[in-house]
Amino acid sequence: MLIDFFLDVRKAGVPASLRELLDLLDALKHRLAFADMDEFYYLSRVCLVKDERHFDKFDRAFSAYFKGIEHLDDLLAKAIPDEWLRAEFERYLSDEDKAKIESLGGLQELIETFKKRLEEQHKKHQGGNKMIGTGGTSPFGANGYNPEGFRIGQKEGRHGKAVKVWEKRGFKDLDDSVTIGIRNIKVALRRLRKFAREGAAEELDLDGTIRGTARNAGYLDLHMVPERHNAVKVLLFLDVGGSMDPHIRVCEELFSACRAEFKHLEYFYFHNFIYESVWKNNIRRMNETFHTWDIIHKYSSDYKVIFVGDASMAPYEITQPGGSIEHWNEEAGATWMQRLTQHFSKVVWLNPMPENYWGEGGSLGITRQLISGNMFPLTLQGLESGIKLLSK
Repeated sequence: MLIDFFLDVRKAGVPASLRELLDLLDALKHRLAFADMDEFYYLSRVCLVKDERHFDKFDRAFSAYFKGIEHLDDLLAKAIPDEWLRAEFERYLSDEDKAKIESLGGLQELIETFKKRLEEQHKKHQGGNKMIGTGGTSPFGANGYNPEGFRIGQKEGRHGKAVKVWEKRGFKDLDDSVTIGIRNIKVALRRLRKFAREGAAEELDLDGTIRGTARNAGYLDLHMVPERHNAVKVLLFLDVGGSMDPHIRVCEELFSACRAEFKHLEYFYFHNFIYESVWKNNIRRMNETFHTWDIIHKYSSDYKVIFVGDASMAPYEITQPGGSIEHWNEEAGATWMQRLTQHFSKVVWLNPMPENYWGEGGSLGITRQLISGNMFPLTLQGLESGIKLLSK
């Protein structure tokens, strides 16, 4: 059964290996989960899923494979070793229960009867006095009332359904294909790290303290070092207004995550495409601007440059002087982008529009050509790909 389940999980896109399947089987062998669908769900997810982005894929595969199975009595149609039955039954039985079972001919006869009824039963059963199920007076199942029976698996939750746990898909927003949230952005941005120590000595140097104390015959010798900061330097250019309005939230989340992750961050706004000037205050963007030439001269070439925009506009806004819809630009936007990419060696463009909408021509095609094809969708997978390129 678990081999087919394992194969379905892999088909769903979860990169589970044979080693992880063996870990799951070993965990089951040691009874980390027994006769409880909720426990098996969490155990199998821990063993087979190593990255939270795949939780949703795993949930879909689990739901499809175990559809209709909510409790132990749905799953017992599978072969169960006698030693498992005996050990588990004895674990739940009190001395009084064991004495009552003797009226049915002993535990071994009860197990044989149990297996015989498994063969006779072909569907879920509730109530009654014979078949395996929940409620009723049968000696087999859960929540029943037969004084000579025993409970299988369930601890509590008489009115709950295990299916609710893994059908809820609480991690569906972590899938690769969905727009990312601020927590996921921070996780992805942390891949772009190059730590350096700066400033006054404010952080305990644990290794140095241990060495100094050892050399000092056991007398405490504290050593301090400057705090470590991410030394990566980032320029962030954000498209605002017009077609970018529906993407305000994800852009705010990206901006917030960048400010939290990068000590050396400078940001600027533009509309549709980069021209001779950009700004930092959208309210005063006509009066307080920063010349693009000044940015090129001020910031060194080791800055990582990230553009965020949908690149959706008329092609002439990129290729022609005077193409801007807000002012007269003496030089085409394409010219300014070429100057930026010639100065900064690492430039990527993050696009909040789904990748299947990009196409090959128009303004999107021109933009991708200008940045050497380094355009990525603003999804978790796309952001990680862009960060990986910047970190090379």
